Amino acid sequence: MAIYIHQLKYWPSFTWNEQEFISLLSEVRHLQGKLMGKVEGLGFELKDEANLQTLIQDVLQTSAIEGEILNPELVRSSIATRLGLEYSGIETSDRHVDGIVELMLDATQNDNKILTDDRLFGWHAALFPTGRSGLYKIEVANWRSGAMQVVSGGIGREIVHYEAPRSENLAFEMKQFLDWFNSEQNLESVLKAAVAHLWFITIHPFDDGNGRIARAITDMQLSKADGINQRFYSMSTEINKQKNGYYAILERTQKDDLEITEWIIWFLGCLKNSILHSSIIIDKVVNKHNFWVKSAGLINNERQKLMLNKLMENFEGNLTSSKWAKMTKTSPDTALRDITDLVNKGILLKGEAGGRSTNYVLNYTF
Repeated sequence: MAIYIHQLKYWPSFTWNEQEFISLLSEVRHLQGKLMGKVEGLGFELKDEANLQTLIQDVLQTSAIEGEILNPELVRSSIATRLGLEYSGIETSDRHVDGIVELMLDATQNDNKILTDDRLFGWHAALFPTGRSGLYKIEVANWRSGAMQVVSGGIGREIVHYEAPRSENLAFEMKQFLDWFNSEQNLESVLKAAVAHLWFITIHPFDDGNGRIARAITDMQLSKADGINQRFYSMSTEINKQKNGYYAILERTQKDDLEITEWIIWFLGCLKNSILHSSIIIDKVVNKHNFWVKSAGLINNERQKLMLNKLMENFEGNLTSSKWAKMTKTSPDTALRDITDLVNKGILLKGEAGGRSTNYVLNYTF
């Protein structure tokens, strides 16, 4: 029978060898500083847009890690509405999307970085507004009352990867964790994010949603480390890219001892990559801004504005006149006139394929 770290005598007294990651930690802190410096030069409007784009990715990716694919347009609309930003797009909302958005915004945009039972229960209720996880009814806004195992494999071939602390110990376990999170001042703030993530995920206090809440706690602590409530890099995006490695390192760490150097090195490497990749979002935001400064006077209608914005963000597949008509809720003839106008102005280029396969791309040299 496996022994897990929460069953060890000195749990939760984690230890690590700082010499093994001190240079990596210094590099991460340097990259954070460079990023914050770059962001400061953007101005308020572009900072808000970069923050919005990062939050959209964070919400989409933290859900994707759990195998849940959210509608990007609904996520964008929900975040923009709650941040008071202008958004012209679909107006419909989804309680589930709104819930994960509210959780992430409370964790990162709120000045209050104190964690309490009640705050975590609120996050959990936001994640599961119907009281169900898929088809199954779960305990919402309370610590679980039953056993918790992380299991894979089909019926009769189950593999137990992890078994969490017993439910009767959860009130004590969470009090220890929350007291530490709210009072620990001596630990370097990025290292604190790494320890907090591992500690919470090890306790696994809820019936479901533990991973998403652990990543929200991580983002909350990282926003403290950055000294700013806005987000400009997404740990969840990087974790999703390395999902198999993420689960593997968690399983190894939880079956080992309380020396967690390997976990911290993995966490810092993931954080480093997420900061490096933040330039993609920021460059997109700046390019989009420069495009509109140059071409705003050439756009004839809101349909063109809507579709050009989509092309500069995360447009899937090729742009065709039929796709334009469907997305703007207009006729094929009107869609073709809109597109032809932009082609004549040099804003769109016609792709190489012809006939029914005719498609169009944004002219990035415009």
